[in-house]
Amino acid sequence: TNLEMTGSLYELDDFGEKLSIRWKNLILPAIVLGIRPLAVVIQLMRNSLLEVMGQDYIRTARAKGLSELKVIRDHAVKNALNPVITAISGWFASMLAGAVFVEYVFGWNGLGKEIVNALNTLDLPVIMGSVLVVAIMFIIINIFVDVIYAWLDPRVKLS
Repeated sequence: TNLEMTGSLYELDDFGEKLSIRWKNLILPAIVLGIRPLAVVIQLMRNSLLEVMGQDYIRTARAKGLSELKVIRDHAVKNALNPVITAISGWFASMLAGAVFVEYVFGWNGLGKEIVNALNTLDLPVIMGSVLVVAIMFIIINIFVDVIYAWLDPRVKLS
């Protein structure tokens, strides 16, 4: 398949000058991290969309003569995304934990590999710093999710 099990995402040329990205080294880690959350999100979006399609405002939009594509795109999807956004924000925790192991298994140098090495050597300042970085990432993700909720549902107000 010409896919390498390990290897850096970045590669230098033979002279050590030009830094290029090897996209084929990203395929297997992306599949490992993304396949399970993708399946859950697709199933949740389908179920949520089927539930929303039976609501009264969808029947009203159809009665107004809107095309089915416009009804789905403008009315149904926006209301069906609330539980999906909630699930996606919850999956970030498991994906971040999975990224630590994916970096370690695929031999990438990153925050995950540093966390594992710090845990093996009991390097407390690095462990505390990495916990702080991960906590800040979760705070940013939760703020972003709140902004998306306010955009999707006009009843939600940011204050």
